Amino acid sequence: MFRSFIGMGYADCITPPAIQRHLLENPGWYTAYTPYQAEIAQGRLEALLNFQTLIIELTGLEIANASLLDEGTAAAEAMAMSYGACKGEANRFFAAADCHPQTLEVLKTRANPLGIQLILGDPQSFEFDGSVFGALLQYPATDGRIGDYREFVQRAQAVGALVTVAADLLSLTLLVPPGEWGADIAVGSTQRFGVPLGYGGPHAAYFATRDRHKRQVPGRIVGVSQDAQGNRALRLALQTREQHIRREKATSNICTAQVLLAVVASTYAVYHGPQGLKRIAQRIQQLTAILAAGLQRLGYQLAHDCYFDTLRVLPGPLPAATLLERAEARRLNLRSLGEDIGISLDETTSLEDLQGLWQVFGDEELALNPAALAGEVDLAYSAALTRTSDYLRDPVFNRYHSENGTAALPAPA
Repeated sequence: MFRSFIGMGYADCITPPAIQRHLLENPGWYTAYTPYQAEIAQGRLEALLNFQTLIIELTGLEIANASLLDEGTAAAEAMAMSYGACKGEANRFFAAADCHPQTLEVLKTRANPLGIQLILGDPQSFEFDGSVFGALLQYPATDGRIGDYREFVQRAQAVGALVTVAADLLSLTLLVPPGEWGADIAVGSTQRFGVPLGYGGPHAAYFATRDRHKRQVPGRIVGVSQDAQGNRALRLALQTREQHIRREKATSNICTAQVLLAVVASTYAVYHGPQGLKRIAQRIQQLTAILAAGLQRLGYQLAHDCYFDTLRVLPGPLPAATLLERAEARRLNLRSLGEDIGISLDETTSLEDLQGLWQVFGDEELALNPAALAGEVDLAYSAALTRTSDYLRDPVFNRYHSENGTAALPAPA
């Protein structure tokens, strides 16, 4: 069996046994396509409402839908929504070249029939004008770089363009969320929230935006209402007209929401709570920093100093082709970035994995000490990138963190 360190928006994770047994292996959950009949789907609607709350609080935006197909599709929906919100003749959409490649391919496919001119480039040097209606950023970038995009957002919004951010959801427990630095839309995958890797997906995507755009949101939104007896009840409050139903009136071509996988992701957040999610993120960040320190000891340089779970390793003592061959011999999958190598860690990464990676890049008999290197790394992000706001404050995310509910953590003040 190969161990994958390719990244690109896919990360292995640990599915809690209770979620695996009672959701993924339970036909009461996995056979339902969509909760159209609210009167018999209150549990599923509640789990999707938790999903929306999870997305809203981690992204710092005001409204979220109940999942989409995958990250690339969600980014394309954001582009289409931005285009529809444009009141002028603008037809150009900017996408950062360091977005995930599969996302860029979906954008290209969607842009062509809509008459949208897709521009790929560097956010720092791109010049906005009235012909640009929207932009897409990856946060962190596909090669691990974490940028401060506040000035970019200001330039975009000055010409009326909407800014979409494809953000790694787990990283937002540590990084300032897009909504706090001005983004209009946030999209991404929730796969690493307890959903096993499934040969590339699809995995439940999220889509969040400002409240003023709620009528243009693709997919559907679960809302809180009352039943005939005045009790709290959940229902589909808003549902997009879908292309397969009324093509000429469609506001989206999405007819599939990964409901089961969205339920898994929301339940994973309930299971771990805000403190648990942050601990997982901090562990991944620390292992990545230890890996980076070891690689530098071996004579390699990194393309970026600020990262979360992904490193871009520049050419060093051994060329990329040799490193890929050595990794394959050890049954490790690394990402080829031309002359560079990409390495992404996840929740399942161990200290043994770090030793194996160091041996790929150095001597087969090498034995660096992770504990010693841990004392040398600095895990602090700059003030501009460090999250200070609370998240997942609702009692559902703070009450129970075990199968039997006996290990509850106190709710944050």
